[in-house]
Amino acid sequence: MEKEVQIKHIRDYVFTLFQADESGHDYFHMERVARISRKIAEVEQANVFLCEAAAWLHDVGDKKLFHNPNEAIEEMNTFLCDISLNKIQINEINHIISGISFSKGIAVPDTLEGRIVQDADRLDAIGAIGIARTFAFGGANQQLMYHPNSKSTSIQHFYDKLLTLKDLMHTESAREMAKERHQYMESFLKQFFQEW
Repeated sequence: MEKEVQIKHIRDYVFTLFQADESGHDYFHMERVARISRKIAEVEQANVFLCEAAAWLHDVGDKKLFHNPNEAIEEMNTFLCDISLNKIQINEINHIISGISFSKGIAVPDTLEGRIVQDADRLDAIGAIGIARTFAFGGANQQLMYHPNSKSTSIQHFYDKLLTLKDLMHTESAREMAKERHQYMESFLKQFFQEW
């Protein structure tokens, strides 16, 4: 099976899993991460297919999104086998997606492809889209937008995570893209607190 056909099957599979997500981890998040991963992979001369495939699948098995993460991973691996990916490719995809989560505290994935997908995922967490996703996630999880005496708010998430991401990018391509997005978040927060 041609790689483009396999990517189409992966895209369709991801649509069935994430089409109804309301937390900011929807199909369109996966699409953006896949697009950014492909772009960076081409510049960085990485394995474009692996980056794009792993980017589409990077949230499969995330404990925030799945009641049974291990079962979700097993089903994904069966699906990848069914569309003729070999065991090496499946293992590499699993390795990439297991090492990109911010919450797991894995600072630097050990492959270029892993670093690229992590960069792409982090890029989608910042800037205008990142702001929108932060409040979508907060709303879906009954989190306050902001409260001066609470550390468990959507605004606090900017300080706990989002404003740190610019300096955690691994590739030069991602570092360049992150600058403008980071500045946009800083401007947003300044305006937010002026209005508050």
